[in-house]
Amino acid sequence: MTDPIADMLIRIKNSQEVKQDTVDIPHSKMKESMTKIFVEEGYVKKFEVLKRMGKKHLRLTLKYNQKRAGVIRGLKRVSTPGRRIYSEAKSLSSIQAGFGTVIISTSKGLLTDDAARLQKLGGEVLCYIW
Repeated sequence: MTDPIADMLIRIKNSQEVKQDTVDIPHSKMKESMTKIFVEEGYVKKFEVLKRMGKKHLRLTLKYNQKRAGVIRGLKRVSTPGRRIYSEAKSLSSIQAGFGTVIISTSKGLLTDDAARLQKLGGEVLCYIW
């Protein structure tokens, strides 16, 4: 697999479109950190790390509103293995007029755009979620 983060985002998007309650994703520390941010920001209900046949995977419980529409309206992979996108703290843009979240890989770990601006840290822009 050339881009595991893009694979994770597509699995979430596809599962939500067919109204599945959960989605399983192969585990990595970066994906686990991204999932923690998704839970903190309210895009996903919860997640758990499970072990099946000696391999770890993440099980995300997706979040829906009263009309059974997904809370996640959009996901976009920004930095790819073939084209890395970096940004300084002062030039971090907000998306969807501040209603979306930008996930950035910094020297202090994965942070949202708001947290990175507060700590004055820049880094690789991984994805947008709104």
